[in-house]
Formats: sequence, C-alpha cells, structure tokens
Amino acid sequence: MTATLDTKDQAAPAPGERVLPPLQIGPITVDTPVVLAPMAGVTNRAFRTLCREAGASTGHDPGLYVAEMVTSRALVERNTEALRIVTFGPDEQPRSAQVYGVDPATVGAAVRIIAGEDRADHVDLNFGCPVPKVTRKGGGGALPWKRQLFTDIVRAAVRAAEPYGVPVTVKMRKGIDEDHLTYLEAGRIAQDSGAAAVALHARTVAQHYSGEAEWESIARLKEAVTRIPVLGNGDIWSADDAVRLVRETGADGVVVGRGCQGRPWLFADLAAAFHGETVRVQPGLREVAETIYRHGELMIEYFDGDEGKGMRDLRKHMAWYLKGYAVGGEARHALAMVSTLAELRERLDALDLDAPYPGEAAEGQRGRAGSPKTPHLPYGWLDSRELDAEWEARLREAELSVSGG
Repeated sequence: MTATLDTKDQAAPAPGERVLPPLQIGPITVDTPVVLAPMAGVTNRAFRTLCREAGASTGHDPGLYVAEMVTSRALVERNTEALRIVTFGPDEQPRSAQVYGVDPATVGAAVRIIAGEDRADHVDLNFGCPVPKVTRKGGGGALPWKRQLFTDIVRAAVRAAEPYGVPVTVKMRKGIDEDHLTYLEAGRIAQDSGAAAVALHARTVAQHYSGEAEWESIARLKEAVTRIPVLGNGDIWSADDAVRLVRETGADGVVVGRGCQGRPWLFADLAAAFHGETVRVQPGLREVAETIYRHGELMIEYFDGDEGKGMRDLRKHMAWYLKGYAVGGEARHALAMVSTLAELRERLDALDLDAPYPGEAAEGQRGRAGSPKTPHLPYGWLDSRELDAEWEARLREAELSVSGG
C-alpha cells in the first residue's frame, strides 16, 4: 500500500496505548481487533492453532480465527469433510466458521446446523470470493449484485442463528467491477438485516488479488454503516500496515489473509501493535524450521493420524515459510516433496539453521497477486439487479452442484 497516511486528526498513540478498543461482534468481545481471514486449504485447525498461539504469546487475548469456507449444501448433506472444517479444537474460543451459499433456505439450514449443534460461536457469510467456479454460479463476490437475494440470504442466516445467540457477519468485495459496485448498498442491507459486522476486501471481483487495495472504499463504507463494526481487508502485509489502515479509514478492526501465509507469527506482531507495543517477531531460520515442524505435527493430528495426507497438505506452505531466507533451490524442492514427518525433520535439519532473519526480503506481499480478470458470471447476470423465477430455479441447481465442501 503506497497511499499517504491520513490519520483523520487522530494522534498516534503513546507507547503502550491501545490503537483501538476491543472489537464487539454481537455478544463476542474480541480484545485484539484482528480477524484471520478464511482461506481455502490454509486456515484449517492446524494453521489456526499456530496463529492463535502466536497472538497469545504476547500476553494479550488473541483475535478471531476463522475456519475455511464451507458450502451450505455440503453442511446440510452432512458431508464428512464439511463437518471436519467446522470441528474446532477444545482450546479454540471463540469458534468461527464461514458459510457460502446462493439459496437462502439452504444457507439458513446450514447456519442452523452450526448454531443449533453448538459447532461455532460466530458465523461469517462469504460474499467476496472471486474464484470463477463460484462467481459463474452467481455466488461469492457476484451475489450482492442481486440485492434481494443478498438480503434474503443474510436475513435467513441471522434468523437461523439468533435463537442460539450466534452472531452473523458479512465479508464482501467492492463489487463485480468498477462499473458494478455494490459494497455501500450491501453494507447498509447487512446492517439493517441484523448482521453483527461487515468486512470489506477493498478490491473488486475483476481485480482478483491484483493491483492495490483501495482503502478509501473502507472509509466510505465506515461512513455509510454506522451501527455495527466495519472491518478492513486488503494489502495488510505487516502490523504497521494494519495500524495504518485503521488510522486512515476509521475501521474498527482488520481482516488479515495472504499476509500471514507462512508467517503465523504475524499475529504476535498484530497483537503487540494494536496494544501500542513496538516489539516485532523476526525469526531466524532455526525458529522458522521449528514452526514448520510443529505445523507438520498439527497437520497429521488434524487428519486423524494420516501422515501422508498431512504432509501433502503442508507442502504448499513451504515457499511461504522460506520466502527471503537463504535456502537453495534444491533444498526448497526437497521440502516441497516431503511425505513423512521423519523426512521433514531430516530436511529441515540439513538447512543452515544459524541463518538470521533476512529483513525486508522476508517481508511484503505473499502468495500470487496475478492480474485483473474478466469476472465469470452467469449469462445475463448484469442485466438486472433482481431475480426472476427462472433465475431462482437456476440458483437452487447451482447450490446442489457445489456440494462436497
């Protein structure tokens, strides 16, 4: 993010002074106003444990750590993997799940399962996913364009969760593209429909993850939505970015996604920063190697002792963990092919574990930014803001086609 800091007449806090008060999500008080964004294939229980432990290591209560997105149909069908996704560890409090769906009745039924069976303390609704397989069915970031459908889904989720005291929040993007922005209207609808908070990834679906997040849109949403918290998301690569975002936009907290990939210790930095402390975690390669190994152990535990599955799932994290560190291509390749915990230990021990923190080389953008993409939408999706009977039938079919988690 290269925008000039605008503190909106707020003086920088004195050392030890909180940047923001605790975040209130319905009945849930989040002392550190930071949310781990749900990321498919990343924020399973193993990774959430590492992030939560890092945040708690500062002596402050950690933030809110959201599980991977699960489809509403898969939950209603009681798909095994979907139920695994919304299974939390005994020390995960509060428990936070994210649901995706395009049919109000199915989303309501899925939320009722989560809330009624005490599977989570908070439910987030996904209206921000830019992936073509989701948007081409009218879901994710494409869905708020159909204002009544968006309204009906949020209301159905809130009604289903309300008897159990479970708050429902909404995560969204600015809109489909710059010519089809929806976030201000969607924010007001979410507020009026009983959502406990809204989070904005300050990009459009067309931007995908390219370019820069437009933080000014978070400020505009904060001005439009005044009765519930507004959270900002996009281009938070460091704790200093997070503090700058809230000062620049007036947001009530931040949602962190790609910035923590391969860096669960970022949540220690975030907790410290929001409590006015300057300490930052700068691990040498030995500390990184120990984190990777613990991640491997937690992965195997998450997959019920299946070592092969746990190691395969860990492989994608290797490049993120090793970004900027002096690790040769051959060693990186070997680590990205590990199949057992013993093999992981051996390959980690073969590294130059005395290598120090590499500074800026380990900082900055994580993951692939890519380039802008033409959004994949259902034929005729942009012709009207409303749904007719034919579209409602198509969306019910789409809901069926995404079962399986």
